[in-house]
Amino acid sequence: MHGVHDRTRTSTLSPSVKQLSRVYQGKVFSLFKERVVLPNGVVTDMDTIRHPGAAAIVPLLEDRHVVMIRQYRHAIGEFLLEIPAGTLDKGETALECARRELVEEVGYEASKFRKIGEIVPVPGYSNERIHIFLATGLKLSRQDLNQDEVLEIELLPLSTALDMVRQREIYDAKTIAGLFLASKVLNVKG
Repeated sequence: MHGVHDRTRTSTLSPSVKQLSRVYQGKVFSLFKERVVLPNGVVTDMDTIRHPGAAAIVPLLEDRHVVMIRQYRHAIGEFLLEIPAGTLDKGETALECARRELVEEVGYEASKFRKIGEIVPVPGYSNERIHIFLATGLKLSRQDLNQDEVLEIELLPLSTALDMVRQREIYDAKTIAGLFLASKVLNVKG
C-alpha cells in the first residue's frame, strides 16, 4: 500500500554501520560520525544525533482549552508557543515522562493520558522520537520548572490554536503535530 509505513520492510533496508565514533556527548544527546553502507551499496560518512526520545502533551481542559507554554528557545533566539514536552530520563517510559513534564512545566496533573501519535522530527540527522499524548481530567498541581526553563502558561481554545498554526503563528513541529492529532481524535474543526 502506497504511503503506509511498514517497519518490517524498512528494517531490512537499514544501512550497516562500518565505523562509529562519538564526536560529542552532551547532557541530552550524543553526536556521532558514522561510516555507513546505504541500502544501495554506497559507502558514506554521516553525522547523527542519538537522542533518548521525548514525550509531548496536549493538555485539554474540560472547556476544550489547551494549556500551552510560551517558551524561550535559545537555538533560534525566540519565544515559541508550544505544547509541554520533555526528554525521557534514563529508564523512564514515554508515559512516565509525559506525567512528569505536565506537572513540571504547567502545574497540572491528569487523570487520563491517551497516546495519539509519534513523530520523528528530524530523521535526516537524528533518531529522536517524540511520543504525543492527549491529557484530560486536568487538576491543578504545583509547577516545578527546571532552572533553565523560561516560559509562561497560556490557555487557548483548541480551535484557536489550530487557526494559529494555519496563520503561521505556531510553527513548532511537535506542537503542530500534537494539535492536529488531538483535533482528529476529538473531531474538532479548526
